[in-house]
Amino acid sequence: MFQKTLFVALLPYSMLLSGCNKEDKVAKQAEVDRAIIERYIADNGLNATEVSDGVFVEITNETNGGFANSNSSVTCAYKGYLTDGKVFDESTTGITFGLNQVIRGWQIGIPEIPEGGSGILLIPSGKAYGTESVGSIPANSVLVFEVDLIDVLN
Repeated sequence: MFQKTLFVALLPYSMLLSGCNKEDKVAKQAEVDRAIIERYIADNGLNATEVSDGVFVEITNETNGGFANSNSSVTCAYKGYLTDGKVFDESTTGITFGLNQVIRGWQIGIPEIPEGGSGILLIPSGKAYGTESVGSIPANSVLVFEVDLIDVLN
């Protein structure tokens, strides 16, 4: 009886500790991702700035076009690759999708690029696929996207 009572009494503490452990892992991975992104920016001579939550954007072609918002659908041509240059996805003609249908890093970064403009998105793993492997993208991968924002459909 004592063991059962002790187990029930300690259960909330073990859950709290396991939750902290997960939060610690996420925070540590965010630090690793930031270092990878900052190194990538330096090594490639980029002038990217952090826009939110560890997502960095460099506008490579500024226009006077309008901007997307979280409810927008957009048409983009893009190339997605890992920081080692390995391409995992590409659309040269452009595809149309709602921003609510894509990874969080795109939801944060695309609204920074004006319609008709271009930019580079540097996305930490926590704003991409996190600890999951997806296709040829390994878990905990920082993603880089070269994006041409062809059209904003609000």
